[in-house]
Amino acid sequence: MVIKMSNTNTDVSTQKHMNFKEIAAYSLGLFGFQAIVGLLNSYQAEFDASVLGADIAVVGVLILIAKIVSAVFDPVVGRMIDRSNSKNGKFKSMILYSIIPLLVMTAVIFVNVPFGGNRVLLYIWIFVTYLIWSLAMTLGDVPSQGIASVLTPNPTERTNVVSISNTFKQVGFSACVVIVPIVCLIVPGGSQVFGFEGETDTPMVASEYFWTAVLTAVLGCALFALIPLLNKERVPYVSGEKTTTKDMIRALKDNKPLMLVIISYFLGFGRQMAMGIQVQAANVLLGSQNLVAVLGIVTAIGSMISMAVCPLLIKKLGEKKVYLIMSFYGFGASVLSFIVGYLWFRNPENTVLMILFYLFLFLIGLQFGAVTLMPMIMTADCVDYYEYETGKRMEGAAYSVLTLTIKVCLALGTALGLVFVQFSGYTETVSQITSGAATAFDVKTKDIIFFAYTVMPGILALLSTIPMFKYDIVGEKKAKIASELAARRESK
Repeated sequence: MVIKMSNTNTDVSTQKHMNFKEIAAYSLGLFGFQAIVGLLNSYQAEFDASVLGADIAVVGVLILIAKIVSAVFDPVVGRMIDRSNSKNGKFKSMILYSIIPLLVMTAVIFVNVPFGGNRVLLYIWIFVTYLIWSLAMTLGDVPSQGIASVLTPNPTERTNVVSISNTFKQVGFSACVVIVPIVCLIVPGGSQVFGFEGETDTPMVASEYFWTAVLTAVLGCALFALIPLLNKERVPYVSGEKTTTKDMIRALKDNKPLMLVIISYFLGFGRQMAMGIQVQAANVLLGSQNLVAVLGIVTAIGSMISMAVCPLLIKKLGEKKVYLIMSFYGFGASVLSFIVGYLWFRNPENTVLMILFYLFLFLIGLQFGAVTLMPMIMTADCVDYYEYETGKRMEGAAYSVLTLTIKVCLALGTALGLVFVQFSGYTETVSQITSGAATAFDVKTKDIIFFAYTVMPGILALLSTIPMFKYDIVGEKKAKIASELAARRESK
């Protein structure tokens, strides 16, 4: 079955197609989905270590292995999308299938299951539950990202929609830093919400983690369901077309611009590793893990501004130049932020250094549009490029590879960050503080964790620019592709 667009004399590559309700539904849907992803990314390792008694570095490795194992499911979902003949749309139907398993597994991961000190059973439980959650997450992640390429045939409108929705996505990823303190206030006997330098707050208890997960899962899935309920798939494609694994590999091999995007993302795998150790960083740098909201909000504000400005910069400079500029800027801001933090840790009473510390965290956030927004826009452009060259659209294949890359890189970044946390002596110091043998983290621990929080992402941001120098789906070439595709679709 071929989905066709209505005949019109209007140039579909320039007119607007989406109304406010659809844009809001897509944006809130991504917000809800990322709220769930952000919760696990920020709090799962801390829960496994503090409640279940696992080694935090081992948890990081288990998460990484589970992500790699589940990665084989991404192209499977991509093939399912490309082969779909659902009357509801090939992306929307897949999103609906993911909601129930995602909701259930998000809560299961934060269940306090006693293992009686049996570490083998503990680590098997952590690995298996996270693997199942990863499969459920993939079932929703691939189509929710891929649907951006078919919401509108207008590349400028698509850029704006992706920018708006990814701003919501970024905020959603950090939503847990607000939800957790709220739950801590509601649950009887909840932990202290705010702590101060030298005073570690009461550690979160198992019930607080669980009810945070339930609240996040219910709200997140309800918002996620708005995407298939209110959005339309407008770009024509052949549904029910059989796509073999060989076809997918060939399509990716022949799509050189997409390969450059993927390689760039892998080289910059740790650009968001700070998110994976944000809870530990807040505990070490600010004196309370619940002050993670401070770190998250300061950086998120910069990130939101970045993504709001990106469409204007893209319109003036193009995706390639904006990506390169933001990446070089990110490296510089990260290094300077570490220097300021290094000085402040040794002079904690210096108000000027404290203000500069938070200012540079905000400045670091300004670069995140490059890693959260640009790959989405570029992948959609690469799908158009492949259709222009071959006459076939393979959104499922392209976005399954992108989401696979994002998940593996996020897991790699989290694992690397947790290795730094373990090396810093964080776990030992937490135990000493809990027993009363220590009152605060030493400067060495702060330096190591803040290095992982700032400098490492900056270095990897710099490495990610190397493939981008050859990316060329910009300017007149991009406009020509959009115009030619619009003409072909109208002729049919």
